[in-house]
Amino acid sequence: MPTGPKGEKRPTDTIANAVHVMKVATGEAEESYVNAGNREGGKKGGATRAKRLSAKQRSEIARKAAAARWASA
Repeated sequence: MPTGPKGEKRPTDTIANAVHVMKVATGEAEESYVNAGNREGGKKGGATRAKRLSAKQRSEIARKAAAARWASA
């Protein structure tokens, strides 16, 4: 079964996937996530890392990320 952007399990068939999405939207079915704790840990780690880095280091990281995005476009 393929996974969605947050690790949720989705049906492979297009029609079955559409039905599943409709059921989730109407509240008939619950999304099943692999591990909700991963998101919380990532958010905490990002904030901690931002505090640890200086403004110059954050700027260099952002500049490098922007260059990588523009290089792939």
